[in-house]
Amino acid sequence: MSAYDATGSGTDTTATDQRVPAPPRAERRPHRREHHGRVFVDDYEWLRDKDAPATREYLEAENAYTDAMTAGQKPLEDEVYEEIRSRVKETDMSVPVRAAGWWYFSRTSEGLSYARHCRVPVPREFVADPGDPAGWVPPEVSPGVELPGEQLLLDGNAEAEGHEYFALGAFSVSHDGRVLAWATDTEGDERYTLRFRSLDPDYTAPDEEISGIAAGVTWSRDGQYVFYVTVDEAWRPDTVWRHRLGTTRDDDDEVFHEPDESYWIGVGETRSEKYLQIAAGSKITTEVWCLDSADPAGEFWCVRPREEGVEYDVEHAVVGGLDRFLITHNAGSPNFAVVEAPAGPVDRDFRELDPLVPHRDDVRVEGVDAFARVLVLGYREQALPRFSLMPLDPASTAGVEAYSVFTPVEFDEELFTSGPGSNPEWDAPVLRFGFGSFVTPGRIYSLALATGERTLLREQEVLGGYDPAGYVQRRDWATAEDGTQVPISLVMSVATAARIDAGEQVPTLLYGYGSYETSIDPAFSVARLSLLDRGMAYAVAHVRGGGEMGRLWYERGKTLTKRATFTDFVDCARHLVDSGLTAPDRLVAEGGSAGGLLMGAVANLAPELFAGIQAVVPFVDPLTSILMPELPLTVIEWDEWGDPLHSAEVYDYMASYAPYENVEAKDYPAILAVTSLNDTRVLYVEPAKWVAKLRAVSTSANSAERPVLLRCEMSAGHGGVSGRYERWRQTAFEYAWTVRTAGAG
Repeated sequence: MSAYDATGSGTDTTATDQRVPAPPRAERRPHRREHHGRVFVDDYEWLRDKDAPATREYLEAENAYTDAMTAGQKPLEDEVYEEIRSRVKETDMSVPVRAAGWWYFSRTSEGLSYARHCRVPVPREFVADPGDPAGWVPPEVSPGVELPGEQLLLDGNAEAEGHEYFALGAFSVSHDGRVLAWATDTEGDERYTLRFRSLDPDYTAPDEEISGIAAGVTWSRDGQYVFYVTVDEAWRPDTVWRHRLGTTRDDDDEVFHEPDESYWIGVGETRSEKYLQIAAGSKITTEVWCLDSADPAGEFWCVRPREEGVEYDVEHAVVGGLDRFLITHNAGSPNFAVVEAPAGPVDRDFRELDPLVPHRDDVRVEGVDAFARVLVLGYREQALPRFSLMPLDPASTAGVEAYSVFTPVEFDEELFTSGPGSNPEWDAPVLRFGFGSFVTPGRIYSLALATGERTLLREQEVLGGYDPAGYVQRRDWATAEDGTQVPISLVMSVATAARIDAGEQVPTLLYGYGSYETSIDPAFSVARLSLLDRGMAYAVAHVRGGGEMGRLWYERGKTLTKRATFTDFVDCARHLVDSGLTAPDRLVAEGGSAGGLLMGAVANLAPELFAGIQAVVPFVDPLTSILMPELPLTVIEWDEWGDPLHSAEVYDYMASYAPYENVEAKDYPAILAVTSLNDTRVLYVEPAKWVAKLRAVSTSANSAERPVLLRCEMSAGHGGVSGRYERWRQTAFEYAWTVRTAGAG
């Protein structure tokens, strides 16, 4: 028997009198789930069997249906794709970054999907004197012109050949510049294979492969060891290994294992290269272990044992000739504070240490980066990412008296994103930082630490004559149901703004996320111009559960207050409608991953407010997933969502908002769900089940006017398809759907 029924009436017609195909209807196979005496019958749980022919058949039928239902938008999709491609400088180079005597950069070429990673040596006179600012002016890289001494390290196009999917999970050169450690994923499941490549003709790198690792590797300072992380059966990073080059994987040392299923781990090093670090963390607690890089075969030691609810990170600095630890923590400081102490284990409460940056209710401290000549404080104020600088004298022997004050780096736009860029060198006399906004393409600056002078190294080039004066951005505030003011960022063309001022309601895309304290910051998008130039407004609802307004903003949108995320988004949508900017038949909502959960919840809460909802890799069956500790990453998610497996209160609360479980027999807006078969973070089965239930229950899901569509990439992961041309094509498909659904020109 077929797993789905495609024998609908087939009598509906589109506006152009074209025949509308019948949607697939998944077979109902009741599956009983019972917890805490609550019973839920799931008709579509059978779709979880990824390898079953019936599952593949159903997903392929959904793809075919989506193709048929969106065939009419194909000319627009092609148009948007060509617009994106025409605005991007396809043959381009990154700004070279200096590290350990080399300038590293990448080249992209027209017609090729992946970058070629290269380097050239820094002139010897500048290596001898790293304090000379002239040695930090990056070389000019031109298309098709090879620099003197240029060396190709890795060609992503060559490595991707023969694979439908390709992603780099590690690209790290040893400190002596002789060996490249690189890791790839060719399935989209975030399981990487680590390899080594010699970059020195006088050295032969071992022919070794280490498969099944997590992303990222860290070299010891002597270039003899690589530290990497493996995962458990639930795909939780849980073990750090030390691999000595020239030995087999069987000889690798397990240097750290985290048995607590609610914690995950990572390995890295301080920018000073003095300490290797292992960080173990849950959603609410962290613990840091260090090892002197001069002794990579030694034992890691704990900075301060974990304390439930206390998060901290550690940066090494040299201040007035002394080794110091700068610790960013939330002990008694919800928005975090920075304290300092001698480098080494800390045996006191963080609140008893000398404060460097005190806690503030209106500023979220995000951390400190330490360099020989400056400390860089990252923070968030008024829902914008900012940074401040504290100069240091690397020759000082004044001890802790050498600390001065942090001074903010100022910019002249209302909405913007700023922060340090790629700065691998500890002793650099310059600081590279980035700046951008919804209307200003991303810029990279070099800041001379001695003088404060800024040099623009690069601005993202937009081909075709982009003029930022043709676009405007602004901040609105919506009033939530409990009186809280929720920020909304808006960007549109000047012409669209004039139409709004004249009383016209314009098509609008409202984006939201609202989980994990993740902030959606102002950023320029070449692709978004295809919406703005068609008269659409683009809005971001900075709802609770995100991090835009500080730690409490996050705390008030998680676990047993999660519903605030959804109601905030609905209130932002109502604000846009009530203010006259848009209308429900012109408003489309979009969110991905945890933002896809937001989309599913909003579809149930206020379907009448939206013409369409786009949910990308959506977490729409959260209760089922969080009840299954054997699934990837589930247990570590309990601090974010709650533990419904052991708490009836949490179970009932999650059941009250879980999109899949709350689908009702009512009209829904048009829905486009996009997923990937190999996604290990949000399994394809969640949107597949959601779409199947919407088809069975909704009173509108099978109509030509408001169809429910599922598009499943059959060889991709959580981030979607790989390769820039494939990503542009995917974006063009989604934008074409958005434009048509919102009724834009």
